Amino acid sequence: MHNRTSLTAFKQSLLALLLLFSLGLLASCGGHHDDDDDPAPGPTTGSLVVTISGLPAGVNGAVTVTGPASYSKLLTATTTLNDLAPGAYALAAANVANGTSGLAATPATQQVQVAAGTTTSASVAYAATAPLALALQEVASGLQAPTFLTAPAGDSRLFIIERAGRIRIVDNGTLLTTPFLDISSRTSTDGERGLLSMAFHPQYASNGYFFLYYTDLIGNIVIERRQVSAGNPNVADAQASVQIISIPHPGFSNHNGGLLSFGPDGYLYAATGDGGGAGDPSGNAQNTNLLLGKMLRLDVNASSIAQPYAIPASNPFVNMAGRRAEIWAYGLRNPWRYAFDTTAQLLYIADVGQGQREEVNVAPVGTAGNNYGWDIMEGTQCYDSASCSQAGLVLPKVEYGHDSAGGCSITGGYVYRGTALPELAGHYLYSDYCSGWLKSFTYSNGSASAVTDWSITNVGNILSFGQDAQKELYMLSSSGKVYRIVRK
Repeated sequence: MHNRTSLTAFKQSLLALLLLFSLGLLASCGGHHDDDDDPAPGPTTGSLVVTISGLPAGVNGAVTVTGPASYSKLLTATTTLNDLAPGAYALAAANVANGTSGLAATPATQQVQVAAGTTTSASVAYAATAPLALALQEVASGLQAPTFLTAPAGDSRLFIIERAGRIRIVDNGTLLTTPFLDISSRTSTDGERGLLSMAFHPQYASNGYFFLYYTDLIGNIVIERRQVSAGNPNVADAQASVQIISIPHPGFSNHNGGLLSFGPDGYLYAATGDGGGAGDPSGNAQNTNLLLGKMLRLDVNASSIAQPYAIPASNPFVNMAGRRAEIWAYGLRNPWRYAFDTTAQLLYIADVGQGQREEVNVAPVGTAGNNYGWDIMEGTQCYDSASCSQAGLVLPKVEYGHDSAGGCSITGGYVYRGTALPELAGHYLYSDYCSGWLKSFTYSNGSASAVTDWSITNVGNILSFGQDAQKELYMLSSSGKVYRIVRK
Protein backbone atom coordinates (compact mmCIF):
# COMPACT_ATOMS: atom_id res chain seq x y z
CA MET A 1 0.00 0.00 0.00
CA HIS A 2 2.77 2.42 0.88
CA ASN A 3 4.71 1.50 -2.28
CA ARG A 4 1.65 1.97 -4.49
CA THR A 5 1.07 5.47 -3.03
CA SER A 6 4.67 6.45 -3.62
CA LEU A 7 4.47 5.26 -7.22
CA THR A 8 1.34 7.35 -7.85
CA ALA A 9 2.99 10.48 -6.44
CA PHE A 10 6.04 9.86 -8.61
CA LYS A 11 3.90 9.61 -11.75
CA GLN A 12 2.11 12.86 -10.92
CA SER A 13 5.41 14.67 -10.44
CA LEU A 14 6.69 13.32 -13.73
CA LEU A 15 3.57 14.53 -15.61
CA ALA A 16 3.94 17.99 -14.07
CA LEU A 17 7.56 18.19 -15.23
CA LEU A 18 6.58 17.12 -18.77
CA LEU A 19 3.84 19.76 -18.92
CA LEU A 20 6.24 22.53 -17.86
CA PHE A 21 8.76 21.33 -20.42
CA SER A 22 6.11 21.40 -23.20
CA LEU A 23 5.01 24.95 -22.33
CA GLY A 24 8.61 26.07 -22.51
CA LEU A 25 8.98 24.56 -25.95
CA LEU A 26 5.81 26.34 -27.18
CA ALA A 27 7.02 29.70 -25.92
CA SER A 28 10.43 29.28 -27.53
CA CYS A 29 8.82 28.25 -30.85
CA GLY A 30 6.54 31.28 -31.09
CA GLY A 31 3.41 29.69 -29.77
CA HIS A 32 2.72 33.07 -28.12
CA HIS A 33 2.52 35.76 -30.90
CA ASP A 34 3.38 39.35 -30.01
CA ASP A 35 2.59 41.88 -32.82
CA ASP A 36 4.93 44.42 -31.29
CA ASP A 37 7.86 42.13 -31.88
CA ASP A 38 7.22 41.82 -35.71
CA PRO A 39 8.48 44.40 -38.26
CA ALA A 40 5.77 46.79 -39.66
CA PRO A 41 4.55 46.00 -43.20
CA GLY A 42 6.03 48.16 -45.98
CA PRO A 43 4.01 50.91 -47.78
CA THR A 44 1.90 49.78 -50.74
CA THR A 45 0.88 53.15 -52.26
CA GLY A 46 2.50 56.41 -53.28
CA SER A 47 1.62 60.06 -53.80
CA LEU A 48 1.74 62.51 -56.68
CA VAL A 49 1.90 66.29 -56.31
CA VAL A 50 0.68 68.13 -59.44
CA THR A 51 1.56 71.82 -59.39
CA ILE A 52 -0.56 73.95 -61.77
CA SER A 53 0.70 77.51 -62.19
CA GLY A 54 0.00 80.59 -64.28
CA LEU A 55 -3.80 80.67 -63.82
CA PRO A 56 -5.45 84.04 -63.15
CA ALA A 57 -7.84 84.26 -60.21
CA GLY A 58 -11.14 82.57 -60.97
CA VAL A 59 -9.83 80.53 -63.91
CA ASN A 60 -9.59 76.75 -63.65
CA GLY A 61 -6.99 74.57 -65.28
CA ALA A 62 -7.80 71.29 -67.02
CA VAL A 63 -5.26 68.56 -66.28
CA THR A 64 -6.41 64.95 -66.57
CA VAL A 65 -4.40 62.32 -64.68
CA THR A 66 -4.79 58.67 -65.72
CA GLY A 67 -3.06 55.58 -64.41
CA PRO A 68 -3.28 51.93 -63.30
CA ALA A 69 -6.62 50.23 -62.64
CA SER A 70 -8.53 52.74 -64.84
CA TYR A 71 -7.59 55.63 -62.57
CA SER A 72 -8.74 59.01 -63.93
CA LYS A 73 -9.04 62.40 -62.28
CA LEU A 74 -9.49 65.94 -63.61
CA LEU A 75 -7.50 68.59 -61.76
CA THR A 76 -8.31 72.30 -61.95
CA ALA A 77 -5.64 73.59 -59.53
CA THR A 78 -2.56 72.36 -57.64
CA THR A 79 -3.44 69.05 -55.96
CA THR A 80 -1.77 66.22 -54.03
CA LEU A 81 -3.06 62.79 -55.02
CA ASN A 82 -2.60 60.19 -52.28
CA ASP A 83 -3.04 56.41 -52.06
CA LEU A 84 -2.01 55.84 -55.66
CA ALA A 85 -1.18 52.35 -56.87
CA PRO A 86 2.44 52.13 -58.03
CA GLY A 87 2.94 52.49 -61.76
CA ALA A 88 3.03 54.93 -64.67
CA TYR A 89 0.67 57.93 -64.65
CA ALA A 90 -0.08 60.13 -67.70
CA LEU A 91 -0.91 63.82 -67.45
CA ALA A 92 -2.80 65.55 -70.29
CA ALA A 93 -3.18 69.32 -69.94
CA ALA A 94 -5.77 71.10 -72.08
CA ASN A 95 -5.76 74.76 -73.02
CA VAL A 96 -8.43 76.81 -71.23
CA ALA A 97 -10.35 80.01 -71.86
CA ASN A 98 -9.81 83.31 -70.10
CA GLY A 99 -12.50 85.62 -71.40
CA THR A 100 -11.97 85.79 -75.14
CA SER A 101 -8.29 84.97 -74.79
CA GLY A 102 -6.73 81.61 -74.10
CA LEU A 103 -4.23 80.01 -71.75
CA ALA A 104 -1.95 77.36 -73.22
CA ALA A 105 -0.61 74.52 -71.06
CA THR A 106 3.03 73.39 -71.08
CA PRO A 107 3.79 70.54 -71.30
CA ALA A 108 0.61 69.35 -72.95
CA THR A 109 1.42 65.73 -72.08
CA GLN A 110 3.86 64.04 -69.71
CA GLN A 111 4.32 60.75 -67.87
CA VAL A 112 5.55 60.15 -64.32
CA GLN A 113 6.31 57.02 -62.29
CA VAL A 114 4.76 56.61 -58.85
CA ALA A 115 6.49 54.20 -56.46
CA ALA A 116 5.24 52.81 -53.15
CA GLY A 117 6.24 54.90 -50.17
CA THR A 118 7.42 57.88 -52.21
CA THR A 119 6.02 61.22 -53.38
CA THR A 120 6.46 62.13 -57.05
CA SER A 121 6.08 65.66 -58.44
CA ALA A 122 4.87 67.03 -61.78
CA SER A 123 4.26 70.58 -63.00
CA VAL A 124 2.00 72.21 -65.58
CA ALA A 125 2.40 75.89 -66.42
CA TYR A 126 -0.25 78.01 -68.16
CA ALA A 127 0.59 81.10 -70.20
CA ALA A 128 -1.59 83.58 -72.07
CA THR A 129 -2.04 83.18 -75.79
CA ALA A 130 -3.04 85.84 -78.29
CA PRO A 131 -6.65 87.11 -78.01
CA LEU A 132 -9.11 84.98 -79.94
CA ALA A 133 -10.18 86.23 -83.36
CA LEU A 134 -12.88 84.48 -85.39
CA ALA A 135 -13.36 83.92 -89.10
CA LEU A 136 -15.79 82.01 -91.30
CA GLN A 137 -14.75 79.02 -93.39
CA GLU A 138 -17.03 78.09 -96.27
CA VAL A 139 -18.13 74.44 -96.16
CA ALA A 140 -20.98 74.42 -98.70
CA SER A 141 -22.44 76.64 -101.40
CA GLY A 142 -25.13 76.54 -104.08
CA LEU A 143 -27.89 75.88 -101.57
CA GLN A 144 -31.36 77.41 -101.79
CA ALA A 145 -32.26 79.34 -98.62
CA PRO A 146 -30.48 77.07 -96.11
CA THR A 147 -32.51 77.41 -92.92
CA PHE A 148 -30.93 74.90 -90.55
CA LEU A 149 -27.97 72.57 -90.03
CA THR A 150 -27.66 69.63 -87.65
CA ALA A 151 -26.27 66.09 -87.35
CA PRO A 152 -27.01 62.89 -85.46
CA ALA A 153 -24.89 62.16 -82.41
CA GLY A 154 -21.48 60.76 -83.33
CA ASP A 155 -21.96 61.40 -87.06
CA SER A 156 -19.43 63.26 -89.22
CA ARG A 157 -22.01 64.32 -91.84
CA LEU A 158 -23.84 67.66 -91.98
CA PHE A 159 -27.59 67.70 -92.66
CA ILE A 160 -28.71 71.03 -94.15
CA ILE A 161 -32.34 72.10 -94.53
CA GLU A 162 -33.42 74.02 -97.63
CA ARG A 163 -36.60 76.01 -96.99
CA ALA A 164 -38.26 74.72 -100.17
CA GLY A 165 -38.50 71.28 -98.56
CA ARG A 166 -35.22 69.47 -99.14
CA ILE A 167 -32.66 68.05 -96.72
CA ARG A 168 -29.14 67.98 -98.18
CA ILE A 169 -26.08 66.13 -96.86
CA VAL A 170 -22.47 67.28 -96.79
CA ASP A 171 -20.34 64.15 -96.47
CA ASN A 172 -16.58 64.49 -96.08
CA GLY A 173 -16.71 68.01 -97.51
CA THR A 174 -18.89 67.14 -100.52
CA LEU A 175 -22.48 68.29 -100.99
CA LEU A 176 -24.30 65.18 -102.15
CA THR A 177 -26.48 65.57 -105.24
CA THR A 178 -29.36 63.39 -104.07
CA PRO A 179 -31.31 64.91 -101.17
CA PHE A 180 -31.70 62.94 -97.97
CA LEU A 181 -35.41 63.82 -98.21
CA ASP A 182 -37.57 66.03 -100.43
CA ILE A 183 -41.01 67.15 -99.18
CA SER A 184 -41.26 70.19 -101.46
CA SER A 185 -44.68 68.99 -102.66
CA ARG A 186 -46.01 69.28 -99.10
CA THR A 187 -44.89 72.82 -98.26
CA SER A 188 -44.53 76.25 -99.83
CA THR A 189 -42.25 79.23 -99.43
CA ASP A 190 -44.97 81.88 -99.19
CA GLY A 191 -43.97 84.54 -96.67
CA GLU A 192 -41.94 82.82 -93.97
CA ARG A 193 -43.28 79.33 -94.66
CA GLY A 194 -41.38 76.21 -95.64
CA LEU A 195 -39.35 73.38 -94.14
CA LEU A 196 -37.85 75.13 -91.13
CA SER A 197 -35.90 72.58 -89.09
CA MET A 198 -35.35 68.94 -88.19
CA ALA A 199 -34.30 67.01 -85.08
CA PHE A 200 -32.67 63.60 -84.85
CA HIS A 201 -33.95 61.29 -82.13
CA PRO A 202 -31.31 60.77 -79.40
CA GLN A 203 -31.33 57.05 -80.33
CA TYR A 204 -31.22 57.71 -84.07
CA ALA A 205 -28.34 55.26 -84.50
CA SER A 206 -30.64 52.40 -83.42
CA ASN A 207 -34.16 53.53 -84.40
CA GLY A 208 -33.48 55.79 -87.42
CA TYR A 209 -36.12 58.34 -86.35
CA PHE A 210 -35.95 62.04 -87.13
CA PHE A 211 -38.57 64.77 -86.86
CA LEU A 212 -39.53 67.64 -89.19
CA TYR A 213 -40.98 71.08 -88.49
CA TYR A 214 -42.66 72.62 -91.54
CA THR A 215 -45.73 74.51 -92.71
CA ASP A 216 -48.16 72.63 -94.93
CA LEU A 217 -49.75 73.99 -98.11
CA ILE A 218 -52.45 75.90 -96.21
CA GLY A 219 -50.02 77.29 -93.65
CA ASN A 220 -50.58 75.01 -90.65
CA ILE A 221 -47.53 74.12 -88.58
CA VAL A 222 -46.77 70.41 -88.84
CA ILE A 223 -44.45 68.29 -86.71
CA GLU A 224 -43.83 64.92 -88.32
CA ARG A 225 -41.79 61.81 -87.59
CA ARG A 226 -39.76 60.22 -90.39
CA GLN A 227 -37.24 57.40 -90.67
CA VAL A 228 -34.04 56.68 -92.55
CA SER A 229 -34.27 54.04 -95.27
CA ALA A 230 -33.19 50.51 -94.48
CA GLY A 231 -30.58 50.25 -97.21
CA ASN A 232 -28.95 53.66 -97.59
CA PRO A 233 -27.96 55.93 -94.65
CA ASN A 234 -27.87 58.93 -97.01
CA VAL A 235 -31.51 58.59 -98.05
CA ALA A 236 -34.64 58.71 -95.92
CA ASP A 237 -37.72 56.53 -96.41
CA ALA A 238 -39.91 58.79 -98.57
CA GLN A 239 -43.15 57.02 -97.66
CA ALA A 240 -43.11 56.24 -93.94
CA SER A 241 -44.30 59.19 -91.86
CA VAL A 242 -46.26 59.81 -88.67
CA GLN A 243 -47.82 63.20 -88.01
CA ILE A 244 -47.13 64.17 -84.41
CA ILE A 245 -49.22 67.34 -84.34
CA SER A 246 -50.75 69.93 -86.67
CA ILE A 247 -51.25 73.47 -85.34
CA PRO A 248 -53.67 75.78 -87.16
CA HIS A 249 -52.01 79.00 -88.38
CA PRO A 250 -54.72 80.92 -90.23
CA GLY A 251 -54.63 84.39 -91.73
CA PHE A 252 -50.93 85.24 -92.02
CA SER A 253 -47.89 83.60 -93.61
CA ASN A 254 -45.35 84.94 -91.12
CA HIS A 255 -44.39 84.18 -87.49
CA ASN A 256 -44.30 80.42 -87.73
CA GLY A 257 -41.51 79.94 -85.19
CA GLY A 258 -39.51 77.08 -86.58
CA LEU A 259 -37.17 75.11 -84.33
CA LEU A 260 -37.54 71.53 -83.20
CA SER A 261 -35.06 69.90 -80.81
CA PHE A 262 -34.72 67.33 -78.07
CA GLY A 263 -34.02 68.74 -74.64
CA PRO A 264 -31.62 67.26 -72.09
CA ASP A 265 -34.65 65.55 -70.51
CA GLY A 266 -35.27 63.51 -73.69
CA TYR A 267 -38.52 65.31 -74.58
CA LEU A 268 -39.20 67.01 -77.91
CA TYR A 269 -39.46 70.82 -77.78
CA ALA A 270 -40.96 73.08 -80.46
CA ALA A 271 -41.20 76.88 -80.55
CA THR A 272 -44.16 78.36 -82.43
CA GLY A 273 -44.75 81.93 -83.62
CA ASP A 274 -47.74 84.01 -82.53
CA GLY A 275 -49.62 83.51 -85.81
CA GLY A 276 -48.42 86.60 -87.64
CA GLY A 277 -49.64 90.11 -88.25
CA ALA A 278 -48.32 93.19 -86.47
CA GLY A 279 -48.77 93.29 -82.71
CA ASP A 280 -50.32 89.82 -82.36
CA PRO A 281 -53.80 91.02 -83.39
CA SER A 282 -55.51 87.84 -82.14
CA GLY A 283 -53.74 87.84 -78.76
CA ASN A 284 -52.42 84.34 -79.33
CA ALA A 285 -49.17 84.59 -77.37
CA GLN A 286 -50.92 85.25 -74.05
CA ASN A 287 -53.75 82.79 -74.71
CA THR A 288 -52.81 79.49 -73.04
CA ASN A 289 -55.73 77.75 -74.71
CA LEU A 290 -53.88 78.00 -78.06
CA LEU A 291 -50.50 76.65 -79.18
CA LEU A 292 -49.27 79.73 -81.08
CA GLY A 293 -46.64 81.97 -79.50
CA LYS A 294 -45.51 79.10 -77.25
CA MET A 295 -42.79 76.63 -76.50
CA LEU A 296 -44.21 73.11 -76.53
CA ARG A 297 -42.86 70.00 -74.77
CA LEU A 298 -43.95 66.58 -76.02
CA ASP A 299 -43.10 62.99 -75.18
CA VAL A 300 -42.65 61.19 -78.51
CA ASN A 301 -40.67 58.23 -77.23
CA ALA A 302 -43.71 55.95 -77.08
CA SER A 303 -45.51 57.45 -80.06
CA SER A 304 -47.67 55.48 -82.45
CA ILE A 305 -50.12 56.31 -85.20
CA ALA A 306 -52.97 56.07 -82.70
CA GLN A 307 -51.19 58.18 -80.07
CA PRO A 308 -48.38 60.16 -81.70
CA TYR A 309 -47.33 61.91 -78.50
CA ALA A 310 -47.93 61.97 -74.76
CA ILE A 311 -47.91 64.88 -72.32
CA PRO A 312 -45.01 64.86 -69.83
CA ALA A 313 -46.47 64.83 -66.32
CA SER A 314 -44.25 67.78 -65.30
CA ASN A 315 -45.62 70.14 -67.98
CA PRO A 316 -46.99 73.21 -66.15
CA PHE A 317 -50.62 73.16 -67.35
CA VAL A 318 -51.45 69.47 -67.10
CA ASN A 319 -55.10 68.93 -66.13
CA MET A 320 -55.80 72.67 -65.97
CA ALA A 321 -59.02 73.90 -67.58
CA GLY A 322 -58.56 76.41 -70.39
CA ARG A 323 -54.85 75.68 -70.75
CA ARG A 324 -53.19 73.38 -73.25
CA ALA A 325 -51.11 70.71 -71.56
CA GLU A 326 -48.53 70.73 -74.39
CA ILE A 327 -47.33 74.22 -73.36
CA TRP A 328 -43.99 74.59 -71.60
CA ALA A 329 -43.70 78.40 -71.88
CA TYR A 330 -45.66 81.22 -73.50
CA GLY A 331 -45.65 84.94 -74.32
CA LEU A 332 -43.40 84.56 -77.38
CA ARG A 333 -43.64 86.52 -80.63
CA ASN A 334 -41.52 84.60 -83.11
CA PRO A 335 -38.90 82.41 -81.41
CA TRP A 336 -37.19 81.47 -84.66
CA ARG A 337 -34.25 79.84 -82.87
CA TYR A 338 -33.53 78.68 -79.32
CA ALA A 339 -30.81 76.49 -77.78
CA PHE A 340 -30.20 74.19 -74.83
CA ASP A 341 -26.84 74.46 -73.10
CA THR A 342 -26.65 71.07 -71.42
CA THR A 343 -23.37 71.95 -69.68
CA ALA A 344 -24.88 74.82 -67.69
CA GLN A 345 -28.45 73.44 -67.91
CA LEU A 346 -29.80 76.66 -69.42
CA LEU A 347 -32.32 77.39 -72.17
CA TYR A 348 -31.69 80.39 -74.47
CA ILE A 349 -34.62 81.73 -76.53
CA ALA A 350 -33.96 84.39 -79.17
CA ASP A 351 -37.32 86.07 -79.83
CA VAL A 352 -37.78 88.34 -82.85
CA GLY A 353 -39.13 91.77 -81.89
CA GLN A 354 -41.87 93.89 -83.43
CA GLY A 355 -40.39 97.19 -84.50
CA GLN A 356 -38.05 98.34 -81.75
CA ARG A 357 -36.37 95.61 -79.67
CA GLU A 358 -34.72 92.21 -80.29
CA GLU A 359 -34.22 89.95 -77.29
CA VAL A 360 -32.59 86.85 -75.81
CA ASN A 361 -34.25 85.14 -72.84
CA VAL A 362 -32.32 82.78 -70.55
CA ALA A 363 -33.81 80.38 -68.01
CA PRO A 364 -32.87 77.12 -66.27
CA VAL A 365 -33.95 74.17 -68.41
CA GLY A 366 -36.31 72.85 -65.74
CA THR A 367 -38.27 76.08 -65.28
CA ALA A 368 -41.83 75.46 -66.45
CA GLY A 369 -44.59 77.94 -67.26
CA ASN A 370 -42.52 81.06 -67.94
CA ASN A 371 -44.40 83.98 -69.52
CA TYR A 372 -41.89 85.86 -71.69
CA GLY A 373 -44.10 88.90 -71.99
CA TRP A 374 -45.25 89.34 -75.58
CA ASP A 375 -47.49 91.22 -76.44
CA ILE A 376 -47.48 93.06 -73.11
CA MET A 377 -43.78 93.76 -73.53
CA GLU A 378 -41.37 94.11 -76.41
CA GLY A 379 -38.01 93.41 -74.84
CA THR A 380 -37.88 95.37 -71.59
CA GLN A 381 -40.29 98.04 -72.86
CA CYS A 382 -44.07 98.12 -72.63
CA TYR A 383 -45.48 97.42 -76.07
CA ASP A 384 -47.61 100.14 -77.62
CA SER A 385 -48.35 101.83 -74.28
CA ALA A 386 -46.70 104.19 -71.81
CA SER A 387 -47.00 101.74 -68.92
CA CYS A 388 -47.99 98.13 -68.28
CA SER A 389 -48.03 95.55 -65.53
CA GLN A 390 -44.92 93.39 -65.59
CA ALA A 391 -46.07 91.14 -62.75
CA GLY A 392 -45.26 87.50 -63.44
CA LEU A 393 -43.31 88.23 -66.63
CA VAL A 394 -39.81 86.94 -67.42
CA LEU A 395 -37.83 89.72 -69.07
CA PRO A 396 -34.90 89.25 -71.47
CA LYS A 397 -31.29 89.10 -70.36
CA VAL A 398 -29.94 90.73 -73.54
CA GLU A 399 -31.67 93.05 -75.99
CA TYR A 400 -30.73 95.50 -78.72
CA GLY A 401 -32.60 98.14 -80.66
CA HIS A 402 -33.13 98.49 -84.35
CA ASP A 403 -31.62 101.96 -84.32
CA SER A 404 -28.42 101.49 -82.28
CA ALA A 405 -27.30 98.08 -83.56
CA GLY A 406 -28.53 98.37 -87.12
CA GLY A 407 -30.56 95.22 -86.67
CA CYS A 408 -34.07 94.16 -87.61
CA SER A 409 -34.55 90.49 -86.69
CA ILE A 410 -32.44 88.45 -84.27
CA THR A 411 -31.09 85.09 -85.40
CA GLY A 412 -30.35 83.02 -82.32
CA GLY A 413 -27.46 80.58 -82.17
CA TYR A 414 -25.87 78.30 -79.60
CA VAL A 415 -23.61 78.29 -76.57
CA TYR A 416 -20.23 77.13 -77.81
CA ARG A 417 -19.21 73.75 -76.35
CA GLY A 418 -16.87 72.49 -79.06
CA THR A 419 -13.15 71.76 -78.72
CA ALA A 420 -11.54 73.75 -81.54
CA LEU A 421 -12.03 77.12 -79.81
CA PRO A 422 -11.68 76.57 -76.05
CA GLU A 423 -11.50 80.33 -75.46
CA LEU A 424 -15.08 80.55 -76.72
CA ALA A 425 -16.48 78.03 -74.23
CA GLY A 426 -19.65 79.29 -72.55
CA HIS A 427 -20.29 82.10 -75.05
CA TYR A 428 -23.78 82.27 -76.56
CA LEU A 429 -23.45 83.31 -80.22
CA TYR A 430 -26.14 85.16 -82.15
CA SER A 431 -26.63 87.32 -85.24
CA ASP A 432 -29.15 89.56 -86.98
CA TYR A 433 -30.85 88.76 -90.27
CA CYS A 434 -30.38 92.28 -91.67
CA SER A 435 -26.94 93.17 -90.37
CA GLY A 436 -25.18 89.80 -90.58
CA TRP A 437 -22.79 90.48 -87.70
CA LEU A 438 -21.66 87.84 -85.19
CA LYS A 439 -21.86 88.65 -81.48
CA SER A 440 -21.73 86.70 -78.25
CA PHE A 441 -22.20 87.05 -74.50
CA THR A 442 -21.63 84.92 -71.41
CA TYR A 443 -24.23 84.26 -68.74
CA SER A 444 -23.77 83.51 -65.05
CA ASN A 445 -25.42 84.34 -61.72
CA GLY A 446 -28.55 85.58 -63.45
CA SER A 447 -26.98 88.17 -65.73
CA ALA A 448 -25.25 88.49 -69.09
CA SER A 449 -21.81 89.99 -69.57
CA ALA A 450 -18.84 90.14 -71.95
CA VAL A 451 -20.91 91.14 -74.98
CA THR A 452 -18.43 90.83 -77.86
CA ASP A 453 -18.63 91.79 -81.52
CA TRP A 454 -16.45 89.37 -83.52
CA SER A 455 -16.08 91.65 -86.56
CA ILE A 456 -17.73 89.26 -89.02
CA THR A 457 -19.17 91.10 -92.04
CA ASN A 458 -20.26 90.68 -95.66
CA VAL A 459 -21.79 87.23 -95.38
CA GLY A 460 -25.33 88.13 -96.42
CA ASN A 461 -28.54 87.77 -94.44
CA ILE A 462 -28.01 85.22 -91.68
CA LEU A 463 -30.90 82.75 -91.78
CA SER A 464 -29.77 80.43 -89.03
CA PHE A 465 -26.99 78.88 -87.01
CA GLY A 466 -26.17 75.17 -86.99
CA GLN A 467 -24.31 72.74 -84.76
CA ASP A 468 -22.59 69.52 -85.81
CA ALA A 469 -22.10 66.33 -83.79
CA GLN A 470 -18.80 67.65 -82.45
CA LYS A 471 -20.60 70.81 -81.24
CA GLU A 472 -18.76 73.09 -83.67
CA LEU A 473 -20.92 75.96 -84.91
CA TYR A 474 -21.98 77.20 -88.36
CA MET A 475 -23.69 80.24 -89.89
CA LEU A 476 -26.13 79.86 -92.79
CA SER A 477 -26.50 82.71 -95.26
CA SER A 478 -29.25 83.68 -97.70
CA SER A 479 -26.49 83.65 -100.33
CA GLY A 480 -26.79 79.86 -100.29
CA LYS A 481 -23.53 79.36 -98.42
CA VAL A 482 -22.78 77.62 -95.12
CA TYR A 483 -19.83 78.73 -93.03
CA ARG A 484 -18.05 77.09 -90.12
CA ILE A 485 -16.94 79.43 -87.32
CA VAL A 486 -13.16 78.99 -87.00
CA ARG A 487 -10.08 80.63 -85.55
CA LYS A 488 -8.76 83.50 -87.63
